[in-house]
Amino acid sequence: MDIPRMGVPAELADRSLAEQHEYLRSRFSRRTMIRGGAVTLGAVAGGVFVPGPAQAATPAAARADRPAAEQVDGALVAPFGRHLSYGDDPRTEMTVSWQVPAPVRDPYIRIGAHAGELSRKIPAEVRALYTPAGVGTSADHTQYYVHAKLTRLKPGRTYYYGVGHRGFDPASPRFAGTIGTFTTAPARAEAFTFTAFGDQGVSYHALANDNLILAQGPSFHLHAGDIAYADPSGQGKTTDTFDARTWDQFLAQTETVAKSVPWMVSYGNHDMEAWYAPHGYGSQQARFAPPGNGPDPENLPGVYSFVHGNTAVISLDANDVSWEIPANLGLSGGTQTTWFEGQLKKFRAAGSGIDFIVVFFHHCAYCTASAHASEGGVRKEWVPLFDKYTVDLVINGHNHVYERSDVLKGDKVAKELPIGGTVYPETEGVVYVTAGAAGKSLYAFPVADTYAGHEVDVDPFASYVGEADGGKRAVTVDWSRVRYTNYSFLRVDVRPAGVGRTATLTVRGVAESGAEVDRFVVARRVR
Repeated sequence: MDIPRMGVPAELADRSLAEQHEYLRSRFSRRTMIRGGAVTLGAVAGGVFVPGPAQAATPAAARADRPAAEQVDGALVAPFGRHLSYGDDPRTEMTVSWQVPAPVRDPYIRIGAHAGELSRKIPAEVRALYTPAGVGTSADHTQYYVHAKLTRLKPGRTYYYGVGHRGFDPASPRFAGTIGTFTTAPARAEAFTFTAFGDQGVSYHALANDNLILAQGPSFHLHAGDIAYADPSGQGKTTDTFDARTWDQFLAQTETVAKSVPWMVSYGNHDMEAWYAPHGYGSQQARFAPPGNGPDPENLPGVYSFVHGNTAVISLDANDVSWEIPANLGLSGGTQTTWFEGQLKKFRAAGSGIDFIVVFFHHCAYCTASAHASEGGVRKEWVPLFDKYTVDLVINGHNHVYERSDVLKGDKVAKELPIGGTVYPETEGVVYVTAGAAGKSLYAFPVADTYAGHEVDVDPFASYVGEADGGKRAVTVDWSRVRYTNYSFLRVDVRPAGVGRTATLTVRGVAESGAEVDRFVVARRVR
């Protein structure tokens, strides 16, 4: 029998994530893990994280074979990797998440209207995540993620907060430098900015984009999947080699912006890690705490929606519909698409107060980069809904480039949209943006770049769409308006308007240098 890396039978490598997860669970049995010192809070599921009620990571529960851990001095353990997420209602709810390098006692958060007036201690939840030696490339390793869900906040209010545990009190002058801030969404529509990208990883360019995003003053940031690249293979297989410690580096890198800007994630193919759960998302459920208002928060933790002012944002899980990388194909059994259409109906209903609908997810509906191009599963499942409900902006990652379409209805150009142009989705169609150049190595286009200050006319050219059988269907593309093969992100400025006037989204592609490579306006008349 052919035995590939980590002793996984070759015939298993092409099976579902659930089958691969069961194989790993049987190979790295609970008995083996206890012998190796891996009894964690999730020990009931073989030593990996299982979502559940709030609980504290006591050293004895976290690592039974390491008595030294029981003697850890909390004053010597500093929180790091702070990152925020809106709750179900961004006006009144915020989740503050962070990481600690060792088990701590009694983790908590304090909040207040001023840095010097923090509240009593509010208990936090620890989610311990264990990775045994032999799974991936790291040694026996436990990570500790902490989450504090705050409710009954005031809309449009800036709060100061500090995170701590026994021995580390952020209210102490000694740790005053660790105080952070966050701002809740406003009670009513007002102007704001948000940013977006996908495919970040850990690199100089990823850090540079973070710093530039912080300078935009966004109310929130959208991450369209392939977050840290702890798993560089991205196939959702047991033969994938991943290093869980890459997440430590990622969260430390991203803290500069994510500690004050809600970091709203969707999940890509590199975010499926088969060891932790049958759907591959067990590790992400330990690290992140997005809104839980999707159709199935347990199996589709990256599917949710939120409203900020006059704009509704919907996060989808494209792994569920991907033909190119089918590890989780059909995961939801169609419930995700049913829920998605229900959300679109709700936000388009008269009196909803919503002008704009923005949808973000990983795999590209429309892209011509040579590595992945366009995903046929996404086109089949969701493009008809984008058209039917006149979605205002679709943001993808997956291809490590910046590319923007003309205005499309289905696969056809409904209107050319030059740089600086305006689209009226209600009558004209949908614009698709691939913003996957956040920090990982870059891809290429089959034709020349064309962007602001460097516009190039290119005749219709050849590309492809991924098909259900794994093949590539050749297509001729005439809709690719902007192409840029360098590091970049998306900035969106939202301007509401009164009844009878025109509300706008001004969308900009911004290079790592700060230069503007694209700009267009999405406009809607308010009724």
